[in-house]
Amino acid sequence: MQATLTFLGSGTSMGVPTLGCGCAVCNSALIPGSPNRRTRPSIQVSYGGRNVLVDTGPDFHAQAISEGIRSVDAVLYTHSHADHILGMDDLRPLSFATPEGIALYADDATAQVIERVFEYTFRKVDRYPTSARVQIHRLDTAAGTAVDLFGTQFIRVPVIHGRNIIAGYRFGSAAYLTDMSDIPAESLPLLEGLDILILDALRREPHPSHSHLARSIELVEKIAPRRAFFTHISHDLDHESTNASLPDHIRLAHDGLKLDFEIPEIA
Repeated sequence: MQATLTFLGSGTSMGVPTLGCGCAVCNSALIPGSPNRRTRPSIQVSYGGRNVLVDTGPDFHAQAISEGIRSVDAVLYTHSHADHILGMDDLRPLSFATPEGIALYADDATAQVIERVFEYTFRKVDRYPTSARVQIHRLDTAAGTAVDLFGTQFIRVPVIHGRNIIAGYRFGSAAYLTDMSDIPAESLPLLEGLDILILDALRREPHPSHSHLARSIELVEKIAPRRAFFTHISHDLDHESTNASLPDHIRLAHDGLKLDFEIPEIA
């Protein structure tokens, strides 16, 4: 099947422009249409008339308006940090037409945080009547755990995020590995033969829980996808000048960027 991946957000947890900052990148991000304007990281994968999200950050409402999202069929979560889950409540109006509820997929640790933060959505007694109609499905944390969604598979690719192991996902010939400082050996076989590889590249200097630009370039060369895009980008990296310094097959992502690729259909 043909699929389209849309970067709903490509920024770091603080977004760009970063509040209180007057650097050149943050100032340029104030200009409408600037690729330096980066909301919190999330993607949409669309295929066969279905829309699957990876993460719902605190900017999801604005992202959905910007991209004209009128339906969401499922959400896969990478981990429980605020910049990846706090937009879950914005699924409410999109869930009302789905009697069985929008399916959310997360490992147990992430699901527990979502259920605690949005307790009013998941309580069994005295539930708020217009809460989001969602159902959380627990995912095994093993590398290669597969979720069958609407005729294709999303495969869990564990990545290292500082002291934690969180989820990346492969779907067809694309893989999305946000919020990672390294990739464990067990995950590398799951990343063979990629058309699109999306990696965290926070800034130029090393960071304890995120990959930096030089390290992400090294990982791209090791995994050898046909093309690669960096996300979770801070105000340290200007879009145009950084792209000019990168190899032709590697680019910074930007909010609203759309990539077409192939996704296998399963019976």
